[in-house]
Amino acid sequence: MATRLGALKNRELENFFVPILQNCKDIVALKSIHAHVIKYALSQSNFLVTKMVDVCDKSGDLGYASLLFKRVKKPNGYLYNAMIRAYAHKEVHSLAIFFYKEMLRLKDSESENPIFPDRFTFPFVIKSCSGLLCYNLGKQVHAHFCKFGPKSNITIENALIDMCIKCDHLEDAHKVFEGMIERDAISWNSIISGHARLGQMRKARALFDLMPCRTIVSWTAMISGYTWIGSYSDALDVFRQMQIVGIEPDEISIISVLPACAQLGALEVGKWIHMYCDRNGLLRKTPICNALIEMYAKCGCIGQACQLFDQMYKRDVISWSTIIGGLANHGKAREATELFERMKQAKTEPNAITFLGLLSACAHAGFWKEGLAYFDSMSKDYHIEPEVEHYGSLVDILGRAGRLNEALDVIEKMPMKPDSKIWGSLLSSCRTHSNLDIAIIAMEHLEELEPDDTGNYVLLSNIYADLGKWDGVSRMRKLIRSKSMKKTPGSSLIDINNVVQEFVSGDDSKPFSKDIFWLLELLTFHQDTTVHRHINEIMPEDGSERLR
Repeated sequence: MATRLGALKNRELENFFVPILQNCKDIVALKSIHAHVIKYALSQSNFLVTKMVDVCDKSGDLGYASLLFKRVKKPNGYLYNAMIRAYAHKEVHSLAIFFYKEMLRLKDSESENPIFPDRFTFPFVIKSCSGLLCYNLGKQVHAHFCKFGPKSNITIENALIDMCIKCDHLEDAHKVFEGMIERDAISWNSIISGHARLGQMRKARALFDLMPCRTIVSWTAMISGYTWIGSYSDALDVFRQMQIVGIEPDEISIISVLPACAQLGALEVGKWIHMYCDRNGLLRKTPICNALIEMYAKCGCIGQACQLFDQMYKRDVISWSTIIGGLANHGKAREATELFERMKQAKTEPNAITFLGLLSACAHAGFWKEGLAYFDSMSKDYHIEPEVEHYGSLVDILGRAGRLNEALDVIEKMPMKPDSKIWGSLLSSCRTHSNLDIAIIAMEHLEELEPDDTGNYVLLSNIYADLGKWDGVSRMRKLIRSKSMKKTPGSSLIDINNVVQEFVSGDDSKPFSKDIFWLLELLTFHQDTTVHRHINEIMPEDGSERLR
């Protein structure tokens, strides 16, 4: 009787502490509560210790959680689950796995109350396997789930799909997905995102079209996937479809679609996104401003890019690097270097991308001394090891300045193998400065790296022609014919009335090609008022464009 009364008293005391622990906000208050728990002889209560571990999980003090756990002589499954959950939340995945192994060891022991993993255990253990990229361990946990867990559990199965995808086992993720009795938006989004992340957009699109209820995550996965593989027009098309069905873009979808706007020159869409962000208070987000700056710079609106940069609430190294690179690409070398000085004054540490922009600016402006200084400063002042792109920029700087021997010396002393872009840059500089000897050296390497690139042979042929060496010109032309080389046709993209049009050199298959060619002939024939009169005749009276 006394034992029953004691048990009843303990349950009443535990219930008394529960709301107090639920309202506990920090570790200092928890320690005070813990003292009272010890005072009332409840330190071995798995129920209360589990609640205290949950407080540690929220506050981030896993050391105290471990101390609480060690003091319990017979921890139960709920307490083990709390420890696994806490360490998984804080991404201390190795310790989460450790507690899971301890749980399994107790299951196999001859204790009176063996502990079995349950539906609360598996999601966090699988998350830790995913975090550690331990796919084989994850497969073992999957087997445990099949043995000990429920027949089907959507949360655990979603965690398995996520683990398979992060470990690059998409086929196994599909097996789990196809075997699910019930699927939710997380299931669909995970499998679609997996295909999109690997660039398998046909499969991603097929799943996306089958998805019963699409969310912003689904749409964003498709947009980012298309952008990732360079299908920019498809990315814009999905973005427009998302708006048509009434789903408001969020920060991630906006950051995903803006590179597509930049690559296509879809300035009007980019401006609409800018206004949308302004209306919804998203311009306080630094990543969004960075993406908008890049979009404006690549669309030729460097003034608007600079204006947005000056208006930013908070700038990071990406902000500075993006605007410096944009100024460099627009030939504003002096402004780019001045901005770098402002960057140093703002105590923002430059990175490798920052120096790429600076070196590009120096190349375009012919600042070869400044370019050498920036290149040396990378490793000397900021401990940034130059990559192949930085060496390529340095070769371009020296080549444009006519310092071809120095450029060749840089290439020969590079710590990595120079690529075709570097040798091509040197060959191009040889054409500018009529240096045949170094051009032949560059061509020897390009024949090995790019044996079928017609442009290199044409460039060397032009150097021969500039020097009046017609035997060399003839030899290059025969070489091109003997290899049956075909030059890849040039192409360009333009956004007209929210429709992306692609024009390929030599392609006259578009229905309005004849109108375009006729108009171009008029424009190139002469530029007097007669031309304007002819143009007005082919334009409708309402002023709308005829060529669509």
